[in-house]
Amino acid sequence: MLNAENIRGQLGTKWAARNLIFKEVTESTNDDAKVLGEEGAPHGTLVVADVQTSGRGSRGRSWETPGGSNIAMSLLIRPTATPDKVSVLTLIMGLSIAQGVEDLFAMNEDIADFPQIKWPNDVVIAGKKICGILTELHMNNDNTINNVVIGVGINANMTSFPEEIEKIAGSIYTQTGFKVDRASVVAACMKRFEENYEKYERTYDLSLLKEEYEERLINRDRTVKILDPAGEYEAVALGIGNDGALKVRVSDGSIVDINAGEVSVRGLYGYV
Repeated sequence: MLNAENIRGQLGTKWAARNLIFKEVTESTNDDAKVLGEEGAPHGTLVVADVQTSGRGSRGRSWETPGGSNIAMSLLIRPTATPDKVSVLTLIMGLSIAQGVEDLFAMNEDIADFPQIKWPNDVVIAGKKICGILTELHMNNDNTINNVVIGVGINANMTSFPEEIEKIAGSIYTQTGFKVDRASVVAACMKRFEENYEKYERTYDLSLLKEEYEERLINRDRTVKILDPAGEYEAVALGIGNDGALKVRVSDGSIVDINAGEVSVRGLYGYV
């Protein structure tokens, strides 16, 4: 069961999620975390909800969180980095979710497919997206960072999906055949995020996490379609830079950096 007691009972962190706010129903955990940040909530505050009625995904999309099956959570952090160094936190959370879910199944020999990452931060199992992440930066009037809220939606035990996303969406359960304790998922992912964030704080980039990220990068060494507003083109994905950009080899053999934002990446024949 997903509740504060079960999450706290499984936490193995020093600061991540130690200030835990659990809600049965909320409109948006990101909005909740933003308000808490304005009120002075500490670094590592985590808002978790069983039901989220107005969740947001990337590019203004909605994210469905029905009761009893999924996880909606938002982590409030207070980086000491400069604003230009916080975009990689989205990738770090994606890596942390993939690692955390993998940790839960590490000893299960019946699991054929472990989580991978579709750049920049979609967590994928057996070709289907099981997690979405939305990071929001909140600034002070003097252009310093007040806080960063990283919102995470994980399809845990969900079995059916809205028609508009059913071709790309899955859940941990549909993709592995095993139902998970959602509190265990939250605890495992927070443990991994805390470890990864502390590495990030040493360099303010992905240099200490790049290898682990690339091991899970589903696009790596594949030909992908770059969906650029200036025009679509194909390239071979090579890996990422320390700044989180996707490095690709284009048709003339040169290597260019693709930055997340307006540009997105798809597989040649579908989502991955």
